[in-house]
Amino acid sequence: MAGNSQRKGAIRKTGKKGATVGSGGQRRRGLEGRGATPPAHMRPKHPASKRAAAAAKQAAQAGSRTGRPAGRKQEDGPELVLGRNPVVECLRAGVPATALYVAVGTENDERLTESVKLAADEGISILEVPRGDLDRMSSNGLHQGLALQVPPYRYQHPQDLLESALRSGTPPLLVALDNISDPRNLGAVIRSVAAFGGHGVLIPQRRSASVTAVAWRTSAGAAARLPVARATNLTRTLKEWAAAGLQVVGLDAGGDTSLDEFDGSAPTVVVVGSEGKGLSRLVRETCDSILSIPMAGPVESLNASVAAGVVLADIARRRRA
Repeated sequence: MAGNSQRKGAIRKTGKKGATVGSGGQRRRGLEGRGATPPAHMRPKHPASKRAAAAAKQAAQAGSRTGRPAGRKQEDGPELVLGRNPVVECLRAGVPATALYVAVGTENDERLTESVKLAADEGISILEVPRGDLDRMSSNGLHQGLALQVPPYRYQHPQDLLESALRSGTPPLLVALDNISDPRNLGAVIRSVAAFGGHGVLIPQRRSASVTAVAWRTSAGAAARLPVARATNLTRTLKEWAAAGLQVVGLDAGGDTSLDEFDGSAPTVVVVGSEGKGLSRLVRETCDSILSIPMAGPVESLNASVAAGVVLADIARRRRA
């Protein structure tokens, strides 16, 4: 019945006609746009997101079945880079990653935004996974909601490295590392070799730093352009290279030949030992000569990667002259 305000669903309006009190802008945020629609695998209830979470969970369970903490780098296996700063630095350096893991509910900041953008630009899979799965994958939980999966590095065979250096059209210049266990030193040496016209780096298969994400990052992307070979027996490989016509030169603070007197125009392999242990006995006996860098100050020795850079820069200068 018209005008019957007692019927079911009727609402009686009270007050005078005219302007009404508004929300004061409190609901303005609800009217703002939410930005671009995220990819399917980053939407919590989308089937693609569920498949990504299942894959991450399966990877974590596989790690526990092997008896090794999931997420810790295995020999010749993929590696997880953890934390927002390391992840964004690896992506900036062009590390060839295969997947970027983002924990559900992770608070956004500039590093996370940049990491997602860089990964998307490079075609790297971006997977949103439950935080618990990422905790199990990282073994220590110190991931800050972000992890980057890096595939194992593909090493060259020492003989292939030597042959490519001989075919380069310039006298081979190679660097071998002995007792170098810090991947940052390895990355810095790779960067110096690439900068001063070297042809590659040789490392031993055991008791040596390998090309991990840390080495990738320190090399500033040079590891993508410069080959790295791994020798089963470093001493034997150096003898084979010497038989092929290369002079094997060790680098040590107590060397018998000053860098000022060294002629690096011939095919050369520079062997660098660690700052603490130096060259091992067998490797030292294999060298044709031992170089020392003249010091103007009271410093007894240089960091291994710095010393390698000094020698390589001097050889490059002499070859240009």
